[in-house]
Amino acid sequence: MQLPMQNQTCNPLKRKLFDYINSNPDNDNNFVSDHSSKESLSLTKPDQYNPRRYQVKLFEVAMKRNTIAVLETGAGKMMIAVMLIGEIGQAIKSSGRTKLIIFLAPTVHLVNQQCKVIKGHTTFEVGEYYGAKGVDGWNMERWEKETIEHDVLVMTPQILLDALRKAFLTLENVCLLIIDECHRAIGNHPYTQIMKEFYHKSNERPKVFGMTASPVVKKGVSSTTDCECQILELESILDAQICTVEDRTEMEVYVPSAKETCRCYDPISFSAMSLKLKIDALRSKFDGSLLDLQGSAQSNYKDMDDKFESLLKLMSKDHAKISYCLEDVGLICTYEVVKICLENSPSSEGEECEIYRKGLSQCKLFLEEVMHLIGESLLHVPKILEVEFNYSKAVDLGYISPKLLELLRLFESFGGAGQVLCLVFVERIVTAKVIERFVKHVTHLSHFTVSYLTGSNTSVDSLAPKRQKETLDSFRSGKVNILFTTDVIEEGIHVPNCSCVIRFDLPKTIRSYVQSRGRARQTNSQFVIMLERGNVKQRNQLFDIIKSERSMADAAINRDPDGCTLRACSAEETNAYLVYSTGASVTTSSSICLIHRYCEKLPGDKYFSPKPVFQISSVGGSYECKLTLPPNAAFETIVGPLSRNSHLSKQLVCLEACKNLHQLGALSDHLLPSLEEPAENELVGKSKESGAGAGTTKRKELHGTASISALSGTWGNKFDGANFNAYKFDFSCSIVSEIYAGFVLLIESKLDDDVGNTELELYLTTKIVKTSVSSCGEVYLDSEQMMKAKCFQELFFNGMFGRLFTGSKSTRTREFLLQKETKSLWCQSSMYLLLPLETLNISSQEAWRINWTGIDSVVSGVEFLKSWLEFGLCDGDRKSLSPFSASSSEAEYEGTKIIYFANCIMDVKRLKDMVVLAVHTGRIYSIVQVVNDMSAESPFDGNSDKASSAHKNFTEYFSNKYGIVLRHPGQPLLRLKQSHNPHNLLVNFNEGQVVKKPQMHVHIPPELLLTFDVQKDVLKSSYLLPSLMHRMETLILAAQLREDIGRQTSSFCIPISLILEALTTVRCCESFSMERLELLGDSVLKYAVSCHLYLKYPKKHEGQLTSQRSWAVCNSTLHKLGTNHKLQGYIRDSAFDPRRWTAPGQCSLRTFPCKCGVDTPEVALDGKFHTEDPTVVVGKCCDMGHRWIVSKTIADCVEALIGAYYVGGGLIATLHMMKWLGVDADLEPSLVSAAINTASLYSYVPKANEIATLEAKIGYEFSIKGLLQEAITHSSEQEVGDGYNYQRLEFLGDSVLDLLVTWHLYQSHTDIDQGELTDLRSASVNNESFAQVAVRHNLHPHLQHNSGLLLSQITDYVKSVSESNNTRSFQGFKGPKALGDLVESIAGAILIDTKLNLEEVWRIFKPLLSPIVTPDKLELPPLRELLEFCDSLGYFIKENCMKKGELVHSELSLQLKDDLLVGLGYERSRKNAKGEAASHLLKQLEKRGICSASKKRRDNVDHVAGSSALEMDFSINACTVDKEGLDPVIQKRQKMSIVELSPDSLCASSSSKKIVRSPDDSIPVIKSINMKKGGPRSTLFELCKRLQWEMPTFDTTEQKSRTEIEFGEGSERRKGFSSFTSNITLYIPIFGNIKCKGDARADKKSSFDSAATGMLYELQQIGKLKIGDS
Repeated sequence: MQLPMQNQTCNPLKRKLFDYINSNPDNDNNFVSDHSSKESLSLTKPDQYNPRRYQVKLFEVAMKRNTIAVLETGAGKMMIAVMLIGEIGQAIKSSGRTKLIIFLAPTVHLVNQQCKVIKGHTTFEVGEYYGAKGVDGWNMERWEKETIEHDVLVMTPQILLDALRKAFLTLENVCLLIIDECHRAIGNHPYTQIMKEFYHKSNERPKVFGMTASPVVKKGVSSTTDCECQILELESILDAQICTVEDRTEMEVYVPSAKETCRCYDPISFSAMSLKLKIDALRSKFDGSLLDLQGSAQSNYKDMDDKFESLLKLMSKDHAKISYCLEDVGLICTYEVVKICLENSPSSEGEECEIYRKGLSQCKLFLEEVMHLIGESLLHVPKILEVEFNYSKAVDLGYISPKLLELLRLFESFGGAGQVLCLVFVERIVTAKVIERFVKHVTHLSHFTVSYLTGSNTSVDSLAPKRQKETLDSFRSGKVNILFTTDVIEEGIHVPNCSCVIRFDLPKTIRSYVQSRGRARQTNSQFVIMLERGNVKQRNQLFDIIKSERSMADAAINRDPDGCTLRACSAEETNAYLVYSTGASVTTSSSICLIHRYCEKLPGDKYFSPKPVFQISSVGGSYECKLTLPPNAAFETIVGPLSRNSHLSKQLVCLEACKNLHQLGALSDHLLPSLEEPAENELVGKSKESGAGAGTTKRKELHGTASISALSGTWGNKFDGANFNAYKFDFSCSIVSEIYAGFVLLIESKLDDDVGNTELELYLTTKIVKTSVSSCGEVYLDSEQMMKAKCFQELFFNGMFGRLFTGSKSTRTREFLLQKETKSLWCQSSMYLLLPLETLNISSQEAWRINWTGIDSVVSGVEFLKSWLEFGLCDGDRKSLSPFSASSSEAEYEGTKIIYFANCIMDVKRLKDMVVLAVHTGRIYSIVQVVNDMSAESPFDGNSDKASSAHKNFTEYFSNKYGIVLRHPGQPLLRLKQSHNPHNLLVNFNEGQVVKKPQMHVHIPPELLLTFDVQKDVLKSSYLLPSLMHRMETLILAAQLREDIGRQTSSFCIPISLILEALTTVRCCESFSMERLELLGDSVLKYAVSCHLYLKYPKKHEGQLTSQRSWAVCNSTLHKLGTNHKLQGYIRDSAFDPRRWTAPGQCSLRTFPCKCGVDTPEVALDGKFHTEDPTVVVGKCCDMGHRWIVSKTIADCVEALIGAYYVGGGLIATLHMMKWLGVDADLEPSLVSAAINTASLYSYVPKANEIATLEAKIGYEFSIKGLLQEAITHSSEQEVGDGYNYQRLEFLGDSVLDLLVTWHLYQSHTDIDQGELTDLRSASVNNESFAQVAVRHNLHPHLQHNSGLLLSQITDYVKSVSESNNTRSFQGFKGPKALGDLVESIAGAILIDTKLNLEEVWRIFKPLLSPIVTPDKLELPPLRELLEFCDSLGYFIKENCMKKGELVHSELSLQLKDDLLVGLGYERSRKNAKGEAASHLLKQLEKRGICSASKKRRDNVDHVAGSSALEMDFSINACTVDKEGLDPVIQKRQKMSIVELSPDSLCASSSSKKIVRSPDDSIPVIKSINMKKGGPRSTLFELCKRLQWEMPTFDTTEQKSRTEIEFGEGSERRKGFSSFTSNITLYIPIFGNIKCKGDARADKKSSFDSAATGMLYELQQIGKLKIGDS
């Protein structure tokens, strides 16, 4: 159909066109209101576009009906599409409906380009989709997300076709479908399949708008009738009518036409036939060599045949390229082609099969000999680079072809490179590549920038998508003048400034001709076609194309819209399988692809790639296909129906197979290979609540703490007495003379036996106190005793660890804490009593007795204080204390033995070790001695308080400060031992070092003291109570969790110590933590889940089982399980802070008010309580019990609890505990029997005595031989048709050996931490160690396989092991995975045969695995060993890795004092190259007598952590940097440090250098010093890391003062009684030591910062550093 551009009444098409425009045809998708399009067009972006008249007319037609716009390239078809998108998209949004607009483009280039255009001209959200974005792996949820977030989807047609087939998208939800380059909708193109399979079958079809410059695409001559037929076919498929423009007047203004010319070149005069024959002969020779090599293989294995077949194909392709270029472009370019082939040829380095390596060498040798042949024919090749090179002579000699010479002349005619943008279209990729190289070497064309562009297909000559885009962008911008390309950019690519298009090779179709011509967009551009003179065939080919173009134009323009009705599209696809639940479908045309995709997802290895096998047979003129799937598929064989041809029979059997696979669950409801995510309530009941990041170390979560129900009580509300459960605390000191009073804990609840009867050690500075807790039955307290006990506890613990007086000393408005009602000090959730016991004589009949005498004295003291504070004797506004006599002088007390206290008079002999309370401060003391030579009238010494020397004597001091008038100033002063803050006595902080601190004493007049009938031993015991009660609280909490779990596992009693260990993180700084149990629990969980899955799903292959296991044991799942059972409340995640411990009745001094925004102790599982902020402090509780926990800690706790139950109760208890958690891991005996029965039915024909021989080597005779047969059958045995392989048993055996070895190591090495335990397990449980087991016990000959590559690798590995005498070498041959799998599968088979008897499996496998690595023989990977060793010594490693060809070159450097050690490594992978380099560095260190800890262990040398520094010939600071505190701390396991370098040239000669950097090297610059706490240290450490200097060392001294010292100024101002000064030493290679001293600071870390700051400025002074602009 045409569109007239002027109002010409003589044109009958005008009437017909406007009839169509003004009519309202019956169209299902005509949902847009019929109003003036000109008025309604709204492109609301700033990039406004003023449409041309013909575009508006085409737009109006497209709004009325489905349209195929046929316009020349550059005429603006895309803008019509944008106008449609804007109009229809806006109408859809206004209507409130949610429908998509889909834009299809056939190439990724066009998707990128058109997406950018739509984004630039509309306000819609636009997404682009193609295979490289990973769209093929998306699921329904991801597609739903994309459709919600975007209005327009721009994609390649295959993406849409796949999404429709999988029912991720439906055409019913699409309102507009735009098809760019729609002429491709022929044959089996995705465009055609989309329309036939979905569009024409849809009940609600979208509007269709197609765009093309050439609706006719077939080769050969096309008459007008032929063109009409093709157009009709296109219209039928797209359900749209052609629409074009007849009057080109306006179009020619906007779309300049290129000037078409032919450039003729002479035929080839040089005959290369003799050379060609020689090359053919070489090809035949090397083909024979490859076949001979193939025949020399030990056995005829298909994989080796396939490999050699690929080599033959590679050689054939290279030969074809050489032959083609020899005739087309000449000898020089052919020589370059051979070089390109050599560059692209596969490397034999690292190839594991020797025969295949030889084959690769033969292919390379073929190319080298061809290059030599061509080189002999090129006598003066170097002169091609010179200006005087004679091109005419070169043509005569065959160096270049006449065709290429003519192309060079064309380029010369361009003149300068300023305005030239030339596209040269060639037929083959190799032609583009080789001519581009050639032109770059032509001297007189050097002013042109040349490049090439190809598609991203599988060819070795193709370019990656990223490189394609960069090249195309360079051409558009003019950076590249001449671009050689294949047909990849013929269609649609927008290059508006292209001035010339050259067809080096003739176009083969009208489409190619029209599209390539359309790339010439610039005014006065040229379209040049190169023709060979006298070549009639080429001339006729071009003539036919031009003639066909005219026929196509006539057919398009002269179509009568009334007379041309759309022909119904015939739906050829009648065979399909539809999933009704989703709408997903598979047809005969897509069934083969789906079967291949299913097989690709099946487990395989390098020796076996799962593929379907087809066997087609002819039956009476029809064809029948038998499909055999890999042995680990859901089923093995299926026979399809008879069909008329072989290909259809293959399609039909695949369609039946797809149907069966879906019904068996192997394909999902979207017809994708099942991902095996567990369904709801299966395994773990995974839900969305876990959210992203659950169970990771990055995420932190706010959680509450579980309340301890056993310590709660209601007895406080009882007025007639109550019964208590009593638990006695006995203390025994390592120093026998030290006596500690006993205490009793009274609680309402009864504790578990292992909690109420326990022992622990408390670590004091110079002694250890053994504590024994024992149950003493029930005890009854009447109401008066309860009142007294509460009063004792209130005064005693507030006096010891709290504050009895509140208010200000200066204003003298202080209040006594116990003066009024004390009910607020008690809480029902923590309601227990801690009371002192009497020290009973041996003759006493009582086991224990509460010290009521002492308690009564304390109660009396409380009453006295209340009375004194309320009715005290006053002198004016000053109080006096002693009620016993009038005031007296010092002389009156000389020689007397009576002491006047605040509440009594006592004989001086009774005072020793008595406990007293100072009435002016509320502090509790013990009496050391009476100081007879001092009284209150003596000069004031400041020891009584934080006082200054402003007071003349004690009397004046107490009068001025407290307003107290002493009545007995003359009596002697008492020397008292001060009370102190409680300490964490659960950890031996003084291990290896004892620092005895001086005791602090004070002098106080006796009349200011209340006496209690309590001795110092009660006071001493009181300091033990915070630590002891903390341990009791944690044990009770652990027992509470055990009881919760025990409701289902009551028959198992797990030791409480194990439960507590499983709840304790390493952050608690205890002597135990969950880490070891977590490691064990990980193995137990893996085993239980693996066993369960293996037994429950006998038809699922190893990949599916592994996927389900990964899901079941992943941290996010374990986190969900833990939070479901509120384990987070039980976790102990911070060190015990005794100053925050409070007894019931005690008021805390260290409060941390809750700022979490949560009013309840429990925190909801909500995303708003999650953070990834690194500054958030983990573990610190607020007063509500809220604390931040690392999300992974909860998952770790789950594993640790599983480990605890395994240790304490075995597997049965563990399975019950896992059931409580929600892990379905039941191991039903019936399922074991079913697995055994299945294996007993396996048919096998082993060699004579094969099974018996293998059983003898293993040391176990199988009851079911089929299990062993399955265990030794590799998946490459598919063609044998047994239907089984070892993969499932390997899956099971992997978890079995992991558990057995871990349990063995856990029991054997109780004194090593989790890190070393993990290293031991990793060294024992890995493929390499298992492969060595297979070779050591000669198990490898029994492996049943059908792989020549595997056989070759096993042979090489056995030889390597034999030559190395079983010693490990880093560069040794790595064991084939199949050998390790063999050992694991045998373990799995024995487990099933013994009906899950783990002890029996270990009995058999322990001798096979021996010797199992021990800590002293543990050998770490070289790189890790090097990094940990250097980190422990404060050194840094610099790394430089570069990829050179197939190998990675790695350089690692280590700076010693004045030596730079360099290790080099060359391997195929970065990891292995770095490992080899590290190995060389370790050897160099060893030569210098510097050995790592692991090396010393292996050499049986006694090693003490940190001592290696002392054994070296240079000084090393054996400390590292704590990342948070930036303190130098000694650690067992260090965080690895490595410095990345930009690629520089690698050192290839010397491995040791004397100087790190030359004097000319630039001085490092830092912008400024971060003066925040830790900033200077961090800056200095980063500088050392960068320059590979040793870590600096700090030496700190502390000075104490009795008066406060001020530090710093302004906001940094601080006060304290201690000052710290640090000296810093930094060694610089060659230069020597630099020392600096910092200023005094209030704490040690700040003194480090001061010293570091001084060092940085010192480095600036000596020219080693620049700071800022200095």
